[in-house]
Amino acid sequence: MSSRTSFALFLAFAPAALAQSITGLWDATVKINDLTIPFRMEFALDGPCTQSGIAGACGVTGTFFNGEERFTSTSGGLVNNTDLDVKWDHYLSELKATLKDGVITGSYTHGGRRGGTYPFEAHRHTAEAKADANAPSIGGLWELQNVKSGKGESTWRFIVQQTGGDVSATVLRVDGDTGALTGTYRGGKFLLSHFDGARSALMEVTPAADGTLAILMDGKTKMTAVRSEEARAKNLPPPDDFNKHTGVKDANEPFRFSFPDLNGKIVSNTDPRFRGKVVLVEITGSWCPNCHDEAPFLVDLYKKYHEQGLEIVALSFEEESQLANPTRLRAFIKKYGIEYNVLLCGQPDDAKQKLTQAVNWDSWPTSFFIDRQGLVRLVHAGFPGSPSGELYRQATKQFKTEIEGLLAENVSGSR
Repeated sequence: MSSRTSFALFLAFAPAALAQSITGLWDATVKINDLTIPFRMEFALDGPCTQSGIAGACGVTGTFFNGEERFTSTSGGLVNNTDLDVKWDHYLSELKATLKDGVITGSYTHGGRRGGTYPFEAHRHTAEAKADANAPSIGGLWELQNVKSGKGESTWRFIVQQTGGDVSATVLRVDGDTGALTGTYRGGKFLLSHFDGARSALMEVTPAADGTLAILMDGKTKMTAVRSEEARAKNLPPPDDFNKHTGVKDANEPFRFSFPDLNGKIVSNTDPRFRGKVVLVEITGSWCPNCHDEAPFLVDLYKKYHEQGLEIVALSFEEESQLANPTRLRAFIKKYGIEYNVLLCGQPDDAKQKLTQAVNWDSWPTSFFIDRQGLVRLVHAGFPGSPSGELYRQATKQFKTEIEGLLAENVSGSR
């Protein structure tokens, strides 16, 4: 075979080789605050590979998982089968790494409100060793007692789904959950972890002889989980009620807002478009993981009820660096296909000064249900994501029921 023929064959097959080297599942880790957090991610080919001389490049996507949910990158590529650069614009995040000898090493930078840059490593996914036999049953609803919360909570919900020795669990606070921590039973404890590009968690769950669970969160925070029914029997303080955590100073006073949209046009509650409408006002931010959990549901709500008289207004608070050119917020809108009103309201630390009608507001997101007269009828703190299971289903059902009830009311008066 001539050298010319060999080179032609190389050009023909090199793109395929590039694709094969990266595509598929990987067992990855990030190191955050001295913790090594394991998780699974997936890389896939994105469009045809290209060849220029001996250099080749492939478009590549990277995907994080949160239970069944997938968070896929917005752009990325692999050059010369070695240099990987993948971006999640809706997180303002980027993975820059090198593929060598079947191992990906580099760093993951998360541009969130409390982001950072973390060492990253990934190996080809291999089947996990089976969980230890005779894993104790811990599935169900628990409560974490005496928690340390900046929102005045004393109790969090701990939701566990179990199949044999495999567990998927989440901690549900008043503002939302931690994402799905997954893992197995080994050495007398369940070892669970989560990383979805925006939030991370590492947890050890050890069943105790008295029926409680000893929890070690992120290697330092110790908590005790008690079955919910047992907690009620012992008169232990329950978790905060999502519908009572936050309120308004005067329920007879119309809820006011007046902020610019992303084109700089001021949008106010007194605008004709909102007159006689049911309005769902969302306090949100594109840096907020639980706001990402909520966005697809809000998109579906808007599509279902908009023609019946529902308006949704997202009051988004972003970091100072994002105010002049809110690239992450624009990517957030594009990612979820948001068609409702999104207003740019300032920085997160300024939110309380601008939401003066709210009482005990401290959760991202928070939903204000406003009737056709402009009055707040319900405030729902936080949003439980799909890993919260039945509590997620209850919350989404309540949103729909509340909106349908408000839409069914007659218009009397105006804003």
